[in-house]
Amino acid sequence: MLRNRLVFLVPALVPALALAQAPPKLTLQDAVEMALRNHPQVQAAQFEANYARQQVTVARAPYYPTVTGEITGSQGNDLSRIGAGQLSASRLFNRFGQGAELSQLVTDSGRTPNLVASARLQAQASDQNVAATRYDVVLAVNRAYFDTLHAQSVVKVAEQTVAARQLLADQVGELAKNNLKSQLDVSFAEVNVSEAKLLLIRAQEAVQSSFAQLSRALGTDQPANYALVDPSLPPGPPQKADELVTQAIGTRPEITSLRYTRDSAYKFFEAEKDLSRPTVSIAAVGGFVPFINAPVGSPVPAEYEGVGANVSIPVFNGHLFSARKEAARQRALQADQHLRDEQERIARDVRVAWGGTITAFQRIDVTAQFLRQAALAVDLAQGRYNLGLSSIVELTQAQLNLTQAEIENLNAKYDYQNQYSVLQFTIGALR
Repeated sequence: MLRNRLVFLVPALVPALALAQAPPKLTLQDAVEMALRNHPQVQAAQFEANYARQQVTVARAPYYPTVTGEITGSQGNDLSRIGAGQLSASRLFNRFGQGAELSQLVTDSGRTPNLVASARLQAQASDQNVAATRYDVVLAVNRAYFDTLHAQSVVKVAEQTVAARQLLADQVGELAKNNLKSQLDVSFAEVNVSEAKLLLIRAQEAVQSSFAQLSRALGTDQPANYALVDPSLPPGPPQKADELVTQAIGTRPEITSLRYTRDSAYKFFEAEKDLSRPTVSIAAVGGFVPFINAPVGSPVPAEYEGVGANVSIPVFNGHLFSARKEAARQRALQADQHLRDEQERIARDVRVAWGGTITAFQRIDVTAQFLRQAALAVDLAQGRYNLGLSSIVELTQAQLNLTQAEIENLNAKYDYQNQYSVLQFTIGALR
């Protein structure tokens, strides 16, 4: 009885085990979301943006007073004086005191506001760099996803090709045993099978490489093993590229980032110009001295306080400020040219991607017709060969053409999906 139960249980467990081992399904949208969560490039760009936002706080610090608590004690020979070193209060005496010091910038002739504006613009540029990095990651995921689907489809074609050619080789072999076909026919059929097996080996290797690229695009070092879902073909490409160029110039985060970077550079240039202008600050101190070794007859108050203002006017410092101002101006001019170069590069990329998308779209219909004609040619060649009206060379050539047509049709399909993704990326519309 127990043996009979086991016999019935084992077949029931096989489908369950197969289902448990099936790879998880992964759609393109799922892959994009996974990459945006996990990819180190996205996280690094976000950390850089966080750093840039903190620099705004750093630049705004002079708007607020600086308050320092102090506890000081000293010991020295009474009535002695310091005889060396820079100018300072030279008297030495024993004391112990506590107090606080406050300093506040009143104005630096606009330098701090310009530094704050420059830092804020640079932070906005960093935010745009995050968006640009996300777009790069999404494009890499699209490419790796479609390349993997492409490689898997080629494997299926190769497997079907091996099966079809092996069937022909077996049939020819049986006919040759009965002296209905020559050994030459057998050799041609076997060569055809070997060629198909080589195609299958290369296709399987391409699948492994594609999954490795997909793992990298997803932001993981673990091997990817997913059941990918083949999306439908995107719509046809636009008929003109000029509007796409205009859209790209207005929406690409790389250009927006460089605009902010340029504006930040000009604000920093203004801040460097302000170095040669006056700076006004105030300082205040207060505290008490619980112990001081004061001379007899000259008592020192136990509390102290004081306040003062200072105006600093640069006169000459070896052309330091003028050199810094000119260096900042050159950096701003450089940012202008970087922006111009990026605009020209993106305009070129849009036109190239648009041309590639048009070509890939046209190839779909041509390769579909190629596939239909190749399939018809195989049927006709098979019939002629079976009737003894043609040699096996004609049939094997027809099979070769069919395999080529199937692969070209797959190439056209996935190349169009890749090219369409690149076009959407170049105009800033890939999500």
